[in-house]
Amino acid sequence: QWGEQPQLFNLPQTSYTSDDYWTPKWIFDTMGVEFDLDVACPPDGPAHTPTKNYYTQQDDGLTSPWYGNVFMNPPFSKPQPWIMRFLEHANGIGITSASKARWFDHLWQHVDGIVFLPSSLKYGSPNDTNGSIFMPSVIFACGTTNLDAIAKLGRVR
Repeated sequence: QWGEQPQLFNLPQTSYTSDDYWTPKWIFDTMGVEFDLDVACPPDGPAHTPTKNYYTQQDDGLTSPWYGNVFMNPPFSKPQPWIMRFLEHANGIGITSASKARWFDHLWQHVDGIVFLPSSLKYGSPNDTNGSIFMPSVIFACGTTNLDAIAKLGRVR
């Protein structure tokens, strides 16, 4: 059972880190989906995510209950436990970097669809600059409505 896992973070987040990159607003605008819960939100709440509720590091979204249609932009420094939890929940949309790690192979095999995003993708950051990461990004979905939403962004695999 997932609830028996140890807490990922021991303290509330008091400053921004290199994990704090926000999904660009145009992605949400294009998909046109509202979420019930953003499970990995920055400390000040969602920058652009159309969501009814959210968890910050203080709430520990990794071990808190997930419900409804979730959005997940996990910490880039340690995405694996988030990916596994997302696959267990199996209802939502997530974004992460493509990786040669085993967890990415597992993601590839178990989501309903995945779209590679443009290599020029820039993430938002706390200081209003756009940041890119050195690896390609993907957006992935579980659930029919979510699969239809990511198809608006590109070719679904």
